[in-house]
Amino acid sequence: MSENTTKQTQTESAATDSDQPLATTAGETVERTQSEWTEYDFQGEAKMTVDDLDVHYGDDHALKGVSMEIPERSVTALIGPSGCGKSTYLRCLNRMNDRVSSARIDGSVKLGGQEIYQDGVNLVELRKRVGMVFQSPNPFPKSIRENIAYGPKKHGDLDTGLLARLLNRSDADERDELVEQCLRDAALWDEVNDRLDDNALGLSGGQQQRLCIARCLSVDPEVILMDEPASALDPIATAKIEDLIDDLAEEYTVVIVTHNMQQAARISDQTAVFLTGGELVEYGDTDQVFENPHSERVEDYITGKFG
Repeated sequence: MSENTTKQTQTESAATDSDQPLATTAGETVERTQSEWTEYDFQGEAKMTVDDLDVHYGDDHALKGVSMEIPERSVTALIGPSGCGKSTYLRCLNRMNDRVSSARIDGSVKLGGQEIYQDGVNLVELRKRVGMVFQSPNPFPKSIRENIAYGPKKHGDLDTGLLARLLNRSDADERDELVEQCLRDAALWDEVNDRLDDNALGLSGGQQQRLCIARCLSVDPEVILMDEPASALDPIATAKIEDLIDDLAEEYTVVIVTHNMQQAARISDQTAVFLTGGELVEYGDTDQVFENPHSERVEDYITGKFG
């Protein structure tokens, strides 16, 4: 029996193994996802562990039984067509979906072995440990300096107010050191060091996005979530963001959603593919996923047959 015939037989057999209808779109092969396609073996420790995660928005089942481990100090890319659940999954990692009244989340998400969905979790502290950079740059309408210092001051890590100065315990010098270090880490210092008191809204789009990354770094996160951080930027600014992400992975765990498969292939260590119906179909080493995917649906998506 030929390899193609064998694959076809396996696909047809899989399609009849369950009474549940398969959610597919035009051009997408009908097949049952195999659990081993999402079991990624990697060296080192897992920074976050997700087990049997389901998300509903009202009657809409946005994510279905997603389980995966995210390695520390690496870049994990989440790819898939629009509406497949990848951004929903990303927002589950720091409980941003709690802000959606219709959302219902079931399953487990652990950060460093601690369940983040248990009662009593401090959401402010959680979002300090798991920071987020959004698709469109969103700097505060403040100076570049204040954009960086705002988070640490709100968390009580810096005290630069009038009372602090009167009591001789101002952290102004520490603030300036923090501002410089975060801007350097975000590859922005050389471009803005002579105008730190200028309004951040006067920066270019790419500079604003790197400022938002610097602002995220200012509270010393363990994980950085990025939701299509370069989608609104020009190619030069995008290249700078990609270089920055590569550098950040030496110290932080980075999880990025992207529609750009070439970008995922360039910058990520491992890739998770979400497809129609909120299903995690394949998760593994980036080179393996792109060059030799186990799933025909993933191959269909990567080769442009749908999505």
